[in-house]
Amino acid sequence: MSRLYTQDHEWVDVAGDVATVGITDYAQGQLGDVVFVDLPEAGRAVTKGGEAAVVESVKAASDVYAPVSGTVTEANPALTDDPALVNMAPEGDGWFFKLTLSDASELDGLMDKAAYDAFIASL
Repeated sequence: MSRLYTQDHEWVDVAGDVATVGITDYAQGQLGDVVFVDLPEAGRAVTKGGEAAVVESVKAASDVYAPVSGTVTEANPALTDDPALVNMAPEGDGWFFKLTLSDASELDGLMDKAAYDAFIASL
């Protein structure tokens, strides 16, 4: 499984044609304490760069964008009961949703960990 990143601070783990999506530790740090997440329902088609979910914190509400196009297969049920999981494990158990990739070539424009870390350092 490989993890890739977007400039909007989403990460995506890809295994075959299944992608798991979440927000980076940097993003959750900027948001502050997460109090609510609005996740996409299974069966919803999302487009690369399009709004896929919403995360609300004590500071603000922010959109979470789809890093790749596909069809949502599952939303993280743990976040419904405990949205603070995003703060505790944003790049682990705090994932947002899974989808089936519709175009694997869209992964080509995403950053690896080293490139993402360099991007963060430039902000």
